Amino acid sequence: MIHKYKLNGYNILLDVYSGAVHIIDELCFELLELISEEDITADSRPSAAFSALAGRYAPADIEEAYAELRSLFLAGQLFSKDDYGVFADKIRPAPVKAMCLHIAHDCNLRCEYCFAAKGDFGRGRKLMDFETGKKAIDFLIEQSSGRHNLEVDFFGGEPLMNMDTVKRLVAYARSLEKLHNKKFRFTLTTNGLLLDSDNMDFINAEMSNVVLSIDGRKEINDRLRVTPGGKGSYDVIVPKYQELVKRRGRDKHYYVRGTFTGYNPDFTKDVLRLYELGFDQISVEPVVSEQGLPYAINPEDLPRIFTEYETLAKTILEMKRRGDKINFFHFMLEPDSGPCAIKRLRGCGCGNEYVAVTPEGDIYPCHQFVGNEDYKMGSVYSGELDTGMKERFSKTSIYHKPDCRDCWAKFYCSGGCNANNLQYAGDINTPHEMSCRLGEKRLECALMIMAALAE
Repeated sequence: MIHKYKLNGYNILLDVYSGAVHIIDELCFELLELISEEDITADSRPSAAFSALAGRYAPADIEEAYAELRSLFLAGQLFSKDDYGVFADKIRPAPVKAMCLHIAHDCNLRCEYCFAAKGDFGRGRKLMDFETGKKAIDFLIEQSSGRHNLEVDFFGGEPLMNMDTVKRLVAYARSLEKLHNKKFRFTLTTNGLLLDSDNMDFINAEMSNVVLSIDGRKEINDRLRVTPGGKGSYDVIVPKYQELVKRRGRDKHYYVRGTFTGYNPDFTKDVLRLYELGFDQISVEPVVSEQGLPYAINPEDLPRIFTEYETLAKTILEMKRRGDKINFFHFMLEPDSGPCAIKRLRGCGCGNEYVAVTPEGDIYPCHQFVGNEDYKMGSVYSGELDTGMKERFSKTSIYHKPDCRDCWAKFYCSGGCNANNLQYAGDINTPHEMSCRLGEKRLECALMIMAALAE
């Protein structure tokens, strides 16, 4: 399987199963339109294709182009075989290694597009107590089997509203590391309003990563990310984020995470504004919502969004060529050290290797399933875990999703977000089409940047 396209003056060719990416000339691009995988596999001279091109290209050039494509095939970099499918039926449930700890079902913002019902997940405003958090940590250790490295993401709502419990739980988990031969990696996601010097010091000391929520330009951020009284958050959070990142230094991870909506299809300006503010690790992602809402991205918006992604890709390419340090989350690829085969097949591990725990101690497949009682998996208080549901989620691979089997982008999105698939397509094994189309465009942009920088 191959995918080829034109972007920013480049003819890009992706060989799906090997992952090889090539920049090819126009003749090779046109030749690939006219020959089949069977032609190049059998090395049968495609005379009809040669004849079709003969009026515009010299015969020797056509022969040379075909020979180049044939050499790529022989090197395993064109029409390569599917070596991943054999893993699909061997996938089994895995020990839990990561937990999203809902430390706060409450928030001091009321963001209009919030998937968590503006902070309480539709369950009433509540903070997790220390005893429930301890049970969750104990549960993670118990369910992790022989895994050494464990991950805990402090999430909300707004985790800083319950910062004392966060600090106590980090200390508790650290106290168990040596006893159980575990190593905890902590992450925290915040809207920044409650950041102070003490919190910054703690976050920078204990959090392997910190996610800082902000949507870009002031007018964009303050349109939807507002306090209960309707006041924007931009002026409060920007200096706090700048100070946290300054203190954090270059050796620790962070990123600013924004959402673009139908209100700002020119989101390149938001990415650049965040960069101007001093942030070089940036994610600005499309809102996922019901169609027709005032801020929604609808199918008719896709052409404009695609054009904007291309504009952003060209801009970031030029910045990187100048030596600017910037990473845009959706354009980051690791061609030589990407995810392992199993992760390529089933993605984030939702409901299998990864679970979410609510302030009451209830267990769900991930933070976006919280509140859907059909997907409650158990409780940290009873120690129960629905192994049947875990088995089901372990098999949500691209080879168990019919719409993914013939998709050229499948090894990069791994079948998409299971929660979005359920909410907007009706089933965890049916990809959300809007997310698919946006993901494909982002991947085309990312591959173009990678190939251009490797020239």
